[in-house]
Amino acid sequence: MLGQLRLITTLFFIVLSLFLSSFNVCFAEIGQSFAKYSPGENPFTAKAFVIRYWNKQISNNLPKPSFLLSKASPLSTVDSVVLTKLADQNALSSRLPSFCSSANLFCFSDLTPSLDKHDKDSNFASYSNRNFTNYGTSQLGGVDSFKNYSDNINVPVDSFRRYSRGSTGHNDKFSNYAPNGNVVDQSFNTYGSSATGGSGDFTNYNQLVNIPNLRFTSYESDANGRKQSFTSYTDETNSGDESFTSYGRNGNGVPVGFSSYGKESNVVGSTFTAYGETANGANDSFTSYGFDSNNPKNNFKSYGDGGNAAIDSFSSYRDRSNVGDDSFLSYAKDSNSAKVNFANYGKSFNEGTDTFKGYGKGALGQAIGFKTYGVNNTFKDYGNKKSVSFAGYTNPSSAKTTSSSLVSSGKSPNRWLVEPGKFFREAMLKEGTVMPMPDIRDKMPPRSFLPRSITSKLPFSSSRISELKQIFHATENSTMESILRNTLEECERAPSRGETKKCVGSIEDMIDFAVSVLGHNVVVRTTESVEGSKQNVMIGAVKGINGGKITKSVSCHQSLFPFLVYYCHAVPKVRVYEADILEPKSKAKINHGVAICHVDTSAWSPGHGAFVALGSSPGKIEGGAGIMKRVRSEKRIKLPQVMKWSEFCLRPRVL
Repeated sequence: MLGQLRLITTLFFIVLSLFLSSFNVCFAEIGQSFAKYSPGENPFTAKAFVIRYWNKQISNNLPKPSFLLSKASPLSTVDSVVLTKLADQNALSSRLPSFCSSANLFCFSDLTPSLDKHDKDSNFASYSNRNFTNYGTSQLGGVDSFKNYSDNINVPVDSFRRYSRGSTGHNDKFSNYAPNGNVVDQSFNTYGSSATGGSGDFTNYNQLVNIPNLRFTSYESDANGRKQSFTSYTDETNSGDESFTSYGRNGNGVPVGFSSYGKESNVVGSTFTAYGETANGANDSFTSYGFDSNNPKNNFKSYGDGGNAAIDSFSSYRDRSNVGDDSFLSYAKDSNSAKVNFANYGKSFNEGTDTFKGYGKGALGQAIGFKTYGVNNTFKDYGNKKSVSFAGYTNPSSAKTTSSSLVSSGKSPNRWLVEPGKFFREAMLKEGTVMPMPDIRDKMPPRSFLPRSITSKLPFSSSRISELKQIFHATENSTMESILRNTLEECERAPSRGETKKCVGSIEDMIDFAVSVLGHNVVVRTTESVEGSKQNVMIGAVKGINGGKITKSVSCHQSLFPFLVYYCHAVPKVRVYEADILEPKSKAKINHGVAICHVDTSAWSPGHGAFVALGSSPGKIEGGAGIMKRVRSEKRIKLPQVMKWSEFCLRPRVL
């Protein structure tokens, strides 16, 4: 099999010549690659303890990595002892603010009800992190405008309770709201309930946001003729959730429009529960929804049940997206004269999943039309099938496409999935090559490790999620609950073929895992800085570790959690390289990077970003002549490969 695909992915992580990678980690203190233990330093600090533990476990005298030591817990000895005792007594919750502050954790503030009164029109600009309670209740006419709200905030937290309740002819505008935010937590409770007339408009809302969690609960219930639109909503966002619960329930003539919703987003989920239930004359339109996205997930449950004369339109829905998962459960049940039109629905370039179960059951006078419809997997317990028509329906056999067709068509892939420079072929890693470097700056909230004396007493398990939620004051369906669940689920995921994995919340655990895989003689290699991010760079001198042969490594990727947690894993068949990174014009050295080549990608998903960016798929050969020539000269390569830059990795000590 000559000419196998060889790719390199650029995710800067950590390399101990065991191979620890920390995805998107800050390099503010990596000016010097290694740190030394000063004899005059306090021997009771967490940093000093880690150095002693390192000396005990690692059987060489190489300097210690300053990157890891900079993440050691800042807790004093006294605080560490007190907090360890509280953890043992399951009493950390009572001291959460001081715990988070002294240990440098990521925690949300407990929002208290706001007593501010807003009886007149308000125009909020350059405003952030507020709890609005009893806002605009029974207001007559007027406009409330939120513009440049929570811009560029790392962790914005906003809450709107009893907003515009019972108002008449009152308008709400959310424009340029919370763009470029990170870990956004915003909730709208009892919004516009029992309101008459007026409108709500969400425009350019949460654009370019990382991990948004937006909740609309009891939104416009019992409203009459109040118009709501979502335009340019969460476009180009990454990995978040939006939930609409009891939205428009018992409403009368409430038109809702979702336009340019979730465009070019990555793994964004929307949940619609009890939406438009028992409403009269509801009119919902979903246009350009989830367009050009990666793995969008939409869940419609008990949607429009018992409604009368409702009209739902899905146009250009999930078009050109990569896979995805839509579920319609108990949709329009017992409704009367409902009309639903699906046009250009789910025309993904990689097949996704649509599940329709209990759709239109018990409905009267229902009309469902599917036009230019993508692949659907199941129709179960469907309503009056005579009222359903299909046109331009894509069969599964004809819908299966490879990611290479995306590349050959000239279409630009989703930027979250395939940021320029994120993936490249191994043959490109040679002196003189100019290539884009992705953004390797750390976008995670700043946090530190906890001492193992504390982490060992915390309930780090999905089966004990209720205890974790209590400790970190995570309410039901909150952002913090999502953060806890998502990380625990990833840590508890079964390893892939040949993978050895473990999540670690202390440096001691990280060292132990590396030693268990690689032995006690390990070496640390790191990418020196974030210089070159989002720019074209030139490859300088390249060195293959272990002579460029396959070697063992452990990679560790940072996970979002209240304290610093790394997902560490070892996969078979990798090669490791070091390379100088140069400024293309002056050819001056600006950085020194470590790159990992994944030789075996045969177990990877066909929709993986590497294949979307560069074509081909697991097990398929690469057609480029240059690649084929290189493979012929080496002959030993018989599997597709993916390569990536590494911030931190651990490997056996091989020069």
